[in-house]
Amino acid sequence: MTDPKFDVIAIGNAIVDVMAPCENALIEELGMARGGMSLVDTDGANRLYDAMGPAKEISGGSAANTLAGLAALGAKCAFIGQVARDQLGDVFSHDIRAAGIDFVTPSREGEPPTGRCLIFVTPDGERTMNTFLGASQFLPPAALDEAAIADAAVLYLEGYLWDPEEPRRAMRKAIGVARDAGRKVAFTASESFVIDRHGDDFRELIADGLIDILFVNEHELASLTGESDFDAGLAQLDGKVPVIVATRSAAGAVAVSNGTRAEVAAEPIDKVIDTTGAGDLFAAGFLSGHVKGESLEDCLTRGAICAAEVIVHYGARPEADLKALVAQRLG
Repeated sequence: MTDPKFDVIAIGNAIVDVMAPCENALIEELGMARGGMSLVDTDGANRLYDAMGPAKEISGGSAANTLAGLAALGAKCAFIGQVARDQLGDVFSHDIRAAGIDFVTPSREGEPPTGRCLIFVTPDGERTMNTFLGASQFLPPAALDEAAIADAAVLYLEGYLWDPEEPRRAMRKAIGVARDAGRKVAFTASESFVIDRHGDDFRELIADGLIDILFVNEHELASLTGESDFDAGLAQLDGKVPVIVATRSAAGAVAVSNGTRAEVAAEPIDKVIDTTGAGDLFAAGFLSGHVKGESLEDCLTRGAICAAEVIVHYGARPEADLKALVAQRLG
């Protein structure tokens, strides 16, 4: 097996985040699920956008955010995702390439437009997300860059994108390409509602030995395993997935690999501004250490550092020098 050209290649939603601060009352007034992520159609997206205050547009998408963190840490990355040939599609394409990430998926002509996520951030930093998937849900298997997938150490898949049929087929095909090339497959469950819809698929992937690294938070772990007890959930997956990474918000994170367990506390911060992208950046930090062969504890520490950086400002992309922050803690 040759040395890979890329450390990580990801397949995910190509979405532009539209973020605005709001008061708690607006969440209730609009009937949103506070702190969650809901899918909306075109009419819903327009209605919520009209209710927003002054907003910032920042390229997002869960897996793309993870790659942005990885690239900031010096990893070589590539992204596969679908945008439309429109203004937001141009914004997304420019931003991801400007971050040093390889992105060659052709833009899609016609409707629907490029996906966007309308994010309402309350004063405590909690984010309530409303996602219009748009063009991203029409990523076909034919759009895969199979050579790039085979030339990446890790294929990273975003659970959010498992919902629509075309991307699901694309990701199944990508898993086969990565496996045939002897590469690793990492998977992030993304959200409990995704597991509610597709848990049987995910459990089948695990049972078939097709996932090497699994990222979940404590709620997703419970949904996936049916175990309300955190440690029981980890025990159920240990031995089925080579590396399990489970985050617990302010309580830190745990990783288990073939019976070996490591745990870290959350990094101290002054104030939470916006939790958007915390899990995405945690995965970035962890994977940046994993591809270097670092210990479970050091990989977790990298994840905690990156997550802490992203929650002290608006937006799911890093603003501080992640390399420097990691070097301060780990040398």
